[in-house]
Amino acid sequence: MQVGSTVKHSLEGNYKQLATRFDSEHGVLWTLLNPRTVPCFNLGLLQELRHHHDAIENSGGNLWIDDQMHPIRYSVAASLVPGVFNLGGQLALFLQLIRNRDRDSLLHYATKCVNVVAQRALHFNLSLLTITLLQGDALGGGLEAALTSDVMIAERSSLMGFPEILFNLFPGMGAYSLLARKVGTKMAEEIILSGKMYSAEEFHDMGLVDVLVKDGEGERAVLDYIERQERRANGFLAVQKARHLFNPVTYKELIDITYVWVDAALKLNERDLKVMERFVRSQEKLFGKSEVPQQSVMPGNLRVA
Repeated sequence: MQVGSTVKHSLEGNYKQLATRFDSEHGVLWTLLNPRTVPCFNLGLLQELRHHHDAIENSGGNLWIDDQMHPIRYSVAASLVPGVFNLGGQLALFLQLIRNRDRDSLLHYATKCVNVVAQRALHFNLSLLTITLLQGDALGGGLEAALTSDVMIAERSSLMGFPEILFNLFPGMGAYSLLARKVGTKMAEEIILSGKMYSAEEFHDMGLVDVLVKDGEGERAVLDYIERQERRANGFLAVQKARHLFNPVTYKELIDITYVWVDAALKLNERDLKVMERFVRSQEKLFGKSEVPQQSVMPGNLRVA
């Protein structure tokens, strides 16, 4: 993926499952997901995203390129995996932790997810606009991550949804909070409880996808959108700030719901877990075996294969 005029910048890190690029002409920092094996939020990717988000927040909204300062005006999340934005939580890890009754590790994982979601939902405490580009499927936690942005741009073949109800669970790392603020609680619950995969066009009709484009035109659509906003950027950004002040997503709300998710996950029975296993096998058939830690995932005990 080559997006605009990309250059080396001060926030580049030595990432294994993440890539970043900065378009200095438009002030766009691209965060590109590239997880190993199954394209889900494994612990390594979560750690890299937290490091990246911390770097954005600590930058004060500016990048240094060849001793010159450039403002970050837009943060765009996208994926390098063909046909997939992200498939969500690491189900193979969930199975292990639930069967081991390892509540502490399950909560630890969920909290790491919420920390990453909250940073983006809160704009890294900076004055910038966030955009998600979907050029493929966003399921479960992947859709939660996509919904953290102010603007969502999707290519037509993208599918989106929350399959968690199919194994008797719910998406607990921001879905309810983010959906309800965009489409209301009734529609949010309908989307979550249906387990349905929605087309990009259906989400566009609901107002969840802001810009719908043909396959292969997503990157250009991001830049076109930014260029259209340029002449009213000040007013547009002010409206986004007003919206978040009017009905803010708080970290406390996100973490409180995550505790509900952990308790619900530990109540799943073997029949539910068998359904989850089928999801895991389907994903691993396409992307290879999911890498999961051995034993606990709590700090000090983490041993990643």
